[in-house]
Amino acid sequence: MLEAASARRTRPMRSPFLASLALGFVLTLALHGASAAKVNYAQRDDVRLFIADMAERHGFARRALIHLFSRVQYQASIVRAMTPPAEAPVKSWQVYRAYFVNRDRIEAGLRFRERHAGALARAEREFGVPADIVVAILGVETLYGRNMGTYRVIDALTTLAFDYPRRGEFFRTELEQFLLNVRESGIDAFTVRGSYAGAIGIPQFMPGSFRHFAVDYDGDGQRDLNQSAVDAIGSVANFLKAHGWEAGFPVAAPAQVSGEAYRKLADAGIKPQYRVADLPAFGVGAAEPLPPEAACALIELETPGQPAEYWIGLQNFYALTRYNRSSFYAIAVIELARALAPATR
Repeated sequence: MLEAASARRTRPMRSPFLASLALGFVLTLALHGASAAKVNYAQRDDVRLFIADMAERHGFARRALIHLFSRVQYQASIVRAMTPPAEAPVKSWQVYRAYFVNRDRIEAGLRFRERHAGALARAEREFGVPADIVVAILGVETLYGRNMGTYRVIDALTTLAFDYPRRGEFFRTELEQFLLNVRESGIDAFTVRGSYAGAIGIPQFMPGSFRHFAVDYDGDGQRDLNQSAVDAIGSVANFLKAHGWEAGFPVAAPAQVSGEAYRKLADAGIKPQYRVADLPAFGVGAAEPLPPEAACALIELETPGQPAEYWIGLQNFYALTRYNRSSFYAIAVIELARALAPATR
């Protein structure tokens, strides 16, 4: 357990620290590079800067953090997994869809829904998020807990925070949130397992999302996203509501496009900026009824060698992309949810 050195008030991250940490990180990367696996993180200057900041802003005991980081293990396989290949593979919606919207996930989702019908119904009432959306997210993320990851989260986050410059700042923030989580929960940081990116549990929450949006939905006094499917259900619904989910409103609908004017919408991004009533002027038609005044975006899903597929995404679609900022991801969740809905069976 990481004990507080004092009860001083926390303060926002200061830019001088970020600048000094960034400089320290670059120098450390140059010095340690290929031999990072042999380096004791607690001896590195960039990590020492991070420890000093955690002590100053959050009251951590420096000695406790030094001891913790001396036990952390660099994971070269995580850096390899996170590093984009020299020639990135062409993205294909149909390949992506087939991986996540298939018989295995649908059947597993139906069993999960039946097993946890009470918690799902309660979450729908309290947060306004349909049960099928929650079930679909858990299916896409980990196949209902089958694939939660086996890395020690402290190893994953430290490796990415200090030996993955492409997104080092993001992962240092997540490492900060993780250390706050374990201190608040009173758990051993080395017992928490997750994905190679440091995501935790059945819904694969990053530590920041866990700290701010995870809920104790089964009432046992703990927020347990690894063992409690009920906590996972409540936490996903809470996350979506906090990110703008509108209860009772549609999520998205397939679309047809014609002419060339629709390109302006397709190129405008996934954030809703137009009204459904504006779409015909751009050669876009919805395959299902949508509220005319609803804000929307045109989503283009490309597959090499095949015509693109188009959807109209509303505010609830955008809320899904706050969970994973990918149109492929959000539409896969929507299609899996539709396959799980009672009316489709």
